[in-house]
Amino acid sequence: MTVSFELSTPDSQVVENKKNHCNTDELVLDGGFMVPDAVASGGFDAPEINAFGHTFRDYDAESIRNKQVEEFYRMNHINQTYEFVKKMREEYKKLDKLEMSIWECCELLNEVVDDSDPDLDEPQIEHLLQTAEAIRKDYPDEDWLHLTALIHDLGKVLLLPRFGELPQWAVVGDTHPLGCAFDESIVHHKYFKENPDINNPAYQTKNGIYEEGCGLENVMISWGHDDYMYLVAKENGATLPQAGLFIIRYHSFYPLHRSGAYKHLMNKEDVENLKWLQIFNKYDLYSKSKVRVDVEKVKPYYLSLIKKYFPEKLRW
Repeated sequence: MTVSFELSTPDSQVVENKKNHCNTDELVLDGGFMVPDAVASGGFDAPEINAFGHTFRDYDAESIRNKQVEEFYRMNHINQTYEFVKKMREEYKKLDKLEMSIWECCELLNEVVDDSDPDLDEPQIEHLLQTAEAIRKDYPDEDWLHLTALIHDLGKVLLLPRFGELPQWAVVGDTHPLGCAFDESIVHHKYFKENPDINNPAYQTKNGIYEEGCGLENVMISWGHDDYMYLVAKENGATLPQAGLFIIRYHSFYPLHRSGAYKHLMNKEDVENLKWLQIFNKYDLYSKSKVRVDVEKVKPYYLSLIKKYFPEKLRW
């Protein structure tokens, strides 16, 4: 059973008070992660370009990497159907692949590179620790948020043989609802014309098969690492707050938290949790860099958080 507890609303005043205002002599965390200078005056300063020299999430820049990304989204938009997602949820909710700890799963991510990401081609464990350490610097008292950052992408192990070796289009990339119209804000929207769901009239309206305000919990979202890790956390009795579980489940739902699409399907709880997701997303996106984190130095801290919020072994 997931235990929830009330979180304060992260409005600008509360968020500012929670941040760690430090001087320029305190810009290196245990793992050697260099936090942008603007944090010293109370805020995370997002870089303007990614590791490839382009602006972040620039899907139109001419590059070999972006051509690979576009091909990924072509396959994703053709194959992610309502029935496919329903089948994946039923299969993976069994959690019958293996048993292991959270940290063991983190180490497995050294074998994974995300083909959908135009900003990063490093092993995923680097990104997890970069994100977690950047958030830890700005929000030192929100330990649940540090751990959420560490584990948010663990579902990408679905790419590995022991988890079914799903194709990239079924594991990574931006997510979107099924069972209603595909919003124009979705990356490479043009490829939905080849999706079988486009032939179902019930799915072609704004609400589709849903009622306005039904809550995202009741909406079928394209299958991938987000939903899988949410299932793992929930079914194994993780005690993260609801905002943490919401971040894990919807952090790739860019049409919502980046473009404001599909808000009509949200309920009041979703609205509150979205505020935390939007805070998290800044770090998830812009902490991708070539800066290395000393894993062994930060490991004891994150192991303590894992022990606090998760059982020793989880079913995956």
